[in-house]
Amino acid sequence: MRTERPAAAQDRVLFQLKTKGPRTAAQLAQHLDVTPMAVRQHLYALATAGLVVHADERRRVGRPARIWRLAPAAEARFPDSHAELAVGMLAAARATFGEKGLSKLLSERTRAQLAAYRARLPGPEAPLEKRVAALADLRRDEGYMAEWSRERDGSLLLVENHCPIWATARLCEGLCGGEIALFRSVLGRGVSVERTEHLVKGARRCVYRIARA
Repeated sequence: MRTERPAAAQDRVLFQLKTKGPRTAAQLAQHLDVTPMAVRQHLYALATAGLVVHADERRRVGRPARIWRLAPAAEARFPDSHAELAVGMLAAARATFGEKGLSKLLSERTRAQLAAYRARLPGPEAPLEKRVAALADLRRDEGYMAEWSRERDGSLLLVENHCPIWATARLCEGLCGGEIALFRSVLGRGVSVERTEHLVKGARRCVYRIARA
């Protein structure tokens, strides 16, 4: 068991709910290496602060399970990349240059990202797994809370548990389309990238399935 300040413990609870999705107190306790009672105390404090909510789900046997999830207000606890400024700049660009001008602006952003990513990622001769791992590290550094895993069929999943450009992505889906093009380009020829979960479409995260084409 570990002893830590309540605020730090509550941050770890929020992080688990952000990266792993809705959980029971028992599931959270197992991951955090604390007692279920301690987790419930943190959850009730977070609920009072408006950062988490719960719903009781019926099970075939026994009592209903109480499932905890993040409340919308909790998003403010994670990186936002100056969302208000970004939204304002994007709206101003659209009003000034129109949709064609905005599209050109986004294309230039993707080009600049591609150059920066290629400077940090292994070359196309490196194993795909190594390239995806490096991409996940890079995206994590940018605030996406990214992680990756290998599926049974041999494909790889790149999971982004947080979107630091969420506010601007909702305003302009071209940003998200640019990211798929970016991943395909930086991972090299012969690699397919498919988005299977999309935050903008209502999912709790963005997930990309990566495989050899």
